[in-house]
This record gives sequence, C-alpha cells and structure tokens, in this order.
Amino acid sequence: MREVAQRVGITERAVQRIVLDLVEGGFLKREKVGRHNRYRIVSDQQLRHPIEAHRQIGDLLGLISPEEASP
Repeated sequence: MREVAQRVGITERAVQRIVLDLVEGGFLKREKVGRHNRYRIVSDQQLRHPIEAHRQIGDLLGLISPEEASP
C-alpha cells in the first residue's frame, strides 16, 4: 500500500480506506498470506453507479489494459 500511495500521491492511510471500501463493496477479495494480505479484483462485479450498473469491473479494466480484464 505504501508503493501505491507514493505512485498516486496520496497517503498510505487514504489507500487503506479506499481498499477497505473496495473490499466491503465486493470489488476486491482479500486473502491472508502469512502476515500479508493479497488482493484479487472481482472482475464480474457490477459497477455501483446507476448509470453504469449494467457494466462490470472487467469491462472497465478492458479499456485500460485488455490483458488485465481476463479473470
């Protein structure tokens, strides 16, 4: 999370809040690996805004990086 915070230009605490929101919303799955967490994107999760609710996370990822859209 530290690396993400540095790359994006926000605090590590802000990254933690965003990740928690994504986990609680079902967009990320958290897996405990020893003392660390590993996160997996749930690509078939529907977007939450009503205008985009007919779309899935994988659709958005496909626009950004086609190889990342595949589960």
